Amino acid sequence: MSSMDDFRALAAKVRNWGRWGDDDQLGTLNFIDAAARLRAAACVQDGKVFSLAIPLSVEGPQIGIIPGRENPVLNVFAIDEENITPEGFGFSDDSIAMGTQACTHWDGLCHASYDDLLYNGYPTSSITSEGTAKNGIEHAAQVLVTRGVLVDLARQQGVDMVEPGYAITGDDLDAACASAGVTVEPGDAILIRTGKMARFLAGDKMGYAMGAAGPSLESVEWFHDHSVAAVATDTMTFEVFPCERDDFQLPIHFLHIVDMGLTQGQNWNLEELAADCAADGRSTFLLSAPPEPITGGIGAPVNPMAVK
Repeated sequence: MSSMDDFRALAAKVRNWGRWGDDDQLGTLNFIDAAARLRAAACVQDGKVFSLAIPLSVEGPQIGIIPGRENPVLNVFAIDEENITPEGFGFSDDSIAMGTQACTHWDGLCHASYDDLLYNGYPTSSITSEGTAKNGIEHAAQVLVTRGVLVDLARQQGVDMVEPGYAITGDDLDAACASAGVTVEPGDAILIRTGKMARFLAGDKMGYAMGAAGPSLESVEWFHDHSVAAVATDTMTFEVFPCERDDFQLPIHFLHIVDMGLTQGQNWNLEELAADCAADGRSTFLLSAPPEPITGGIGAPVNPMAVK
């Protein structure tokens, strides 16, 4: 079969349209229920907290590949301005200009489309220059607190970084979970560490951006079968890059976002969390990761917090 025939056959297997109703805009985030959050709360034993975000900075990960996805630029437009009484009392203020996905972020379920359709069959005409009327990122902001599961593929393979272009399969995910002694439950958020973030943290932005290990076509059914709520990686592209097939770029984005309604995250810093998980042998935690509730947003920054 052609790449497109294979793609459409896989899409039909994992499509969740109508599963939670014709008006659904949450997708797999529907798996996050009270049981999932109680399971997350039970992971908190020491009260340790880890931020999984990279700084919002002009030195962010974007290198100009995607026009308009600009690194954050801070503008301080008021410095100690005395606009109230009594004299001598003032305020400072600032603003920020950035691409909403130029940082640690979640993609909204309107980020990808094909056949002129978004997740759950909404038309792409739902998106205008003023935002999206369907599948906006603000819906994810209401629910994204659940149990996080670190899948430390780099450590499981005994390498500092999984080689760019490595296509992560369902078997790889099973092996990493088994190595960590973790059973994935419905509503979990999976955080995949390839080790690539270390390149960015060391100042090698080009090395970070160019190529990555990531989820492959052979992993898509794994996420579907395990009722995963959301998945994030420590890379810019999220999925394996270069892609598995030259004639189809970024197919996992379309299968996850459009067909499954599976929320994706990129540019997550999992280094400190991974070191702690290796030290104490616990790879599950409470993950509080609601995106900024940008009304009609395609994506949004997040400062994910892992609590152990």
